[in-house]
Amino acid sequence: MFGDMAVELDEVDVKLLTALQADADRTNVELARLVGLSPAATLHRVRWLKESGVIRIISARLDPAAVGFPLQMYVTATLARHDPRSSRIFDEQVRALPQIIAADNVAGETDYMLTVVARDVTELQQVLAALATHGGQRLVTYLRLEEIKPPSRLPLTPTTPAPGRPARQRRRATPR
Repeated sequence: MFGDMAVELDEVDVKLLTALQADADRTNVELARLVGLSPAATLHRVRWLKESGVIRIISARLDPAAVGFPLQMYVTATLARHDPRSSRIFDEQVRALPQIIAADNVAGETDYMLTVVARDVTELQQVLAALATHGGQRLVTYLRLEEIKPPSRLPLTPTTPAPGRPARQRRRATPR
């Protein structure tokens, strides 16, 4: 992984990433046709984008209600204590609860922003109780009524190397 440093992306990388963000189920042959490379070169590019950490994971986005989770909430959580041990215990509980499908540590009036799904109110109460017993002092729940804008593509543009920094070197894909 390259950490928090931005990876240099050329026009082909941007085309590939934009196509994969729109539909990650595209075949390598389709991607190759879209970007004007051979399938072998395209496979090499996508593999490099994964290895560099630009592509974290390729996954399917499910509709929670369609698979039995009609309740979708955002929960803000403020910790009772802010020492490293308390944060670690709360983080571990958040990771252990499968109903918490996304979680971010944030700056501001609260410490965490959680996305929670539940089959019913009882399941939601169990999740909130588990958070409260593991350091969540102030839990505020917001019922998600309607999706206005789904998670969307990053607005990518090609980048150039920083001044004085050499351009990224690519190995040529060798035919097998």
